[in-house]
Amino acid sequence: MNAPRAAALALAATAVLLTACDTTAPASSPGTGAPTSVPASAAPSDAPAAGTLLVADFGADTVTFVDPDRGALGSVEVGTAPYGLAVGEDGRAWVATAQGVAVVDTRARERLALIPYETSGLGEPAYGEYRGGGMGIALAPDGRHVYVGVNVPGGNGRLEVVDTRTLRVTGTAETGRRPFDVDVSADGRHVYATNHDSFDVTAVDTATLDTRRFEVAPYGTEGGLGSWLKPHYAVVRPSDGRLLLPFEGERLVVLDPGTGRSTVERMTADTHQHGAAVTPDGTLLVVGTGPIDPAEDEGPSLTVRRPDGRERVIPLGGPHEDVVAVGRTAYVTGGFTRDGYWDGLTVVDLDTGETRRLAAGNRPLGIAVLP
Repeated sequence: MNAPRAAALALAATAVLLTACDTTAPASSPGTGAPTSVPASAAPSDAPAAGTLLVADFGADTVTFVDPDRGALGSVEVGTAPYGLAVGEDGRAWVATAQGVAVVDTRARERLALIPYETSGLGEPAYGEYRGGGMGIALAPDGRHVYVGVNVPGGNGRLEVVDTRTLRVTGTAETGRRPFDVDVSADGRHVYATNHDSFDVTAVDTATLDTRRFEVAPYGTEGGLGSWLKPHYAVVRPSDGRLLLPFEGERLVVLDPGTGRSTVERMTADTHQHGAAVTPDGTLLVVGTGPIDPAEDEGPSLTVRRPDGRERVIPLGGPHEDVVAVGRTAYVTGGFTRDGYWDGLTVVDLDTGETRRLAAGNRPLGIAVLP
């Protein structure tokens, strides 16, 4: 994307900022109807099988259990507008909602607790992309702490640290604006918040909660809050601990969190990008949500990028948001933080590129796999 085009897009985005992003209450289907609330499921006679998917229903107040072949198995109420989630080896899920961090026993399928945020200025619990409350969330490698990025409307966010044994917030640190994603280093010594509206990443020392901020803006910061060309999600590369942040299906920023230096590699999907995941062998999966400019950009896709940089771009039908992989299969959520979302997942065969849709959830956004 050249500089004139980037500037034009930033100006256009500023003009449509208040109308292009969904900030309204949830609907039973995109754009219509009243909120759909699914009552908590009764405890099942047997626990969900390993490999069952769990999705955060951003358009409701639930998480939904999904069989990869059959679809939805049932839902559990967790709190308003759940965004990200993480699942531990003990089977507990940690869900970032507008009201607090919900703790779910996935084997019994019941909510155990709702841990309120300590951060002030969040407003009343609400729906939509700009609502206050939890966004990105991650679990420490040893399972002892959960880290949640909390959006404070109109200002910098916070990273809150939850002790998974006492279920209490034990510390906070300032991040940038709207911490879309949270990731933890392999050794658990650092947490990284990807701050969408301030074009940067906050690195937090988990022992001291000291912070460092690194600008990540391969297109520059022109357009400010109205710019489309901002970071969304990151992954920690298994081979060296560097952060990978995709932009627009054109540029991959590789950030060394130790030095703060970054390099840029070429990508090929040419589409606006959101969710990302990395497999144990270092394969990067990136969700393309669709074009900023339909006259120039490509449609929704899933980029499969090998560690050597070679890419395969698999077309998807309609916008999507986040992705997780199980073996050679990827599951991509149809929730999307903006307009155009739908209630289900796309299942992608990473070897053949074949796709199929699976109805599940209510605007499913975050996704995880049960152990």
